[in-house]
Amino acid sequence: MKFVQTDELDWQRGLEHRGGLFHFRRVLEGEPGRIDNFQFSMGKMAGEFYSPRHRHNFEQIRFQLEGTLDYDRDGKMTPGVVGYFPEGVFYGPQSQQADQCPMTMVLQFGGASGSGYLSRNEVKAGMDALASQGEFKNGAFRRHGDVEGKRNLDGYQAIWEHANGRPMTYPEPRYSRPFLMNPAQYEWVPAAEASGLSEKLLGIFTERRTMARCLRLDAGASFTAKGRSIFVLLGGAGDIDGRAYRLYTVLFLEAGERAIFNATETTEMLQLGMPDLSPMMAQPRSELSNAAD
Repeated sequence: MKFVQTDELDWQRGLEHRGGLFHFRRVLEGEPGRIDNFQFSMGKMAGEFYSPRHRHNFEQIRFQLEGTLDYDRDGKMTPGVVGYFPEGVFYGPQSQQADQCPMTMVLQFGGASGSGYLSRNEVKAGMDALASQGEFKNGAFRRHGDVEGKRNLDGYQAIWEHANGRPMTYPEPRYSRPFLMNPAQYEWVPAAEASGLSEKLLGIFTERRTMARCLRLDAGASFTAKGRSIFVLLGGAGDIDGRAYRLYTVLFLEAGERAIFNATETTEMLQLGMPDLSPMMAQPRSELSNAAD
């Protein structure tokens, strides 16, 4: 179990390969090298941040806190919107107004194909290693003319291929486009886990059951959280196993772990349930790579 007060974390510079000015708070990280590796961060973009239309071999769930991010044909994320971006699915291009500074919470994680996820440190190391071979600009990596290989690649793809020593083959998409969900348009319904607990189930995705939902816990009520999930506190007061929570407190539970929420004021939170990749983790990596290819 990990309990994080995000307002106590420092802002760091990141995503230099996407241009603009991006800073992030590193909230949670999984274990590099595992297919269920993940990263959960809070990011803010300033200036003319731009990311071309592209796709990933991992999945993302985004929660918009402030400002607007424009994904062109896929829609706009405004405050409160939750977006699910499946692996293998193109999205974007992503842009914003130069005078705005949108802020977003982003969960990136290995998806149903078993392709895994590169940690931020691995991405930075790959970017540094490729600096002598080309240039990262507007989200793409452009190789120098005297360097062997494809001239233009998505920036992350170039880093992934360098880190893994082989071409990236994207998973076959399970969906045709990302899902942008507005919880304000959902109704609260009683949740089965506890009295005084209500939910807005936003979605359950793929055969590995990635999940997103909003929860509301009445003042004076308690419930026991369990399952491999991230919980983001969005309002209210109370404690988790005796530790007081506040706005944007984050709790992470591994499979088999539990924590008790006790609300002294009506409390709302976002729960992001991680996919169950445990059956795949017993397979050799070579078999997983072939399956993803």
